Amino acid sequence: MFKFPIFKKMGSSIDQIDIQDIREGIVKINKYKYFRVIQTSSINFQLKNESEQDNIIDIYEGFLNSLNFPIQILIRTREINIDDYLESINQKIKHEKNSIYLNNLKEYKNFVLELINQNKILSKFFYVIIPIELDQKAEFNLVKKQLALRVDLIQKNLKKLNIISHVLDSLSIIELFYSFYNPIKSKLQPISIDNFDISKEQVSNNRKKTNEHKKNPK
Repeated sequence: MFKFPIFKKMGSSIDQIDIQDIREGIVKINKYKYFRVIQTSSINFQLKNESEQDNIIDIYEGFLNSLNFPIQILIRTREINIDDYLESINQKIKHEKNSIYLNNLKEYKNFVLELINQNKILSKFFYVIIPIELDQKAEFNLVKKQLALRVDLIQKNLKKLNIISHVLDSLSIIELFYSFYNPIKSKLQPISIDNFDISKEQVSNNRKKTNEHKKNPK
């Protein structure tokens, strides 16, 4: 469970966020409202032929009609920091002995530098927010089970669209909100796992799933 003790101060962004706590990847808004967040891959609809597009539309329509609760779809565009990528190129240049490969690497590095000087490198991230609102205060385990049923339904329907998805854990949700309200600071001072009571194994497993999304073409 997270109470945000580190970031709470007068006038801080946490005062603007209507969140009571985050526990086991479940966000509590008040004693009746909770939600979970799923991150998804995407498909390039424009590259599909007409038959494939019609099939996607039919599946998506059936997916939406099957829901008896609301969902929110969030599409977020962020500038990519490629400093690590440039450093990896520098390391290859440093250790390359073949003159032909070395020249190719240098030309490629110059191309990348010119590209980022002229344009921002952007990437899109896709999320589905799954809420639940109860008529009365309930035990956490009941909330967890009810949300799990909804999450399972959403993920099964996304799979029919060949969209990969995974549920965000507590730390990932905190990082998401942190980057919303502190876009610059989140790059210079990322949240550390050591600040929170969450297992490193849990975060490691989540990072592996996130990497799967990066490998999936948009």
